[in-house]
Amino acid sequence: MRNMRSFKEEYTFEERLKESTEMIAKYPDRVPVIAERYARTDLPDLEKQKFLVPRDMSVGQFIHILSGRLHLPAGKALFIFMKNVLPETSRLMGAVYESNKDEDRFLYLCYSTEKTFGCPGCNARGEC
Repeated sequence: MRNMRSFKEEYTFEERLKESTEMIAKYPDRVPVIAERYARTDLPDLEKQKFLVPRDMSVGQFIHILSGRLHLPAGKALFIFMKNVLPETSRLMGAVYESNKDEDRFLYLCYSTEKTFGCPGCNARGEC
């Protein structure tokens, strides 16, 4: 596992806002998502942490995609957290985005194999 800087540490607010705004303008039916590994998990970092996710995709479907990208064995659970909250797997990503997007217009989430709270770049209140 390499020690990656969080997306917010890597790019300025202005750079992130510009990129998310361009993505949303070009792909209005998708939401810009940043997926980062929970610091205390044994999972690897994703090859890419930026995703354009269809608004009508469920959280469960997105978890399935992440599991595949991480090459998780069948039966190993993957959990994602947004602002330190475990979202319902039946919720649509568009709805989750609207209620959890950051000021820079990205939706930040972290992933782990345990129901452990805390994301890189999030403060004690769960604000990323």
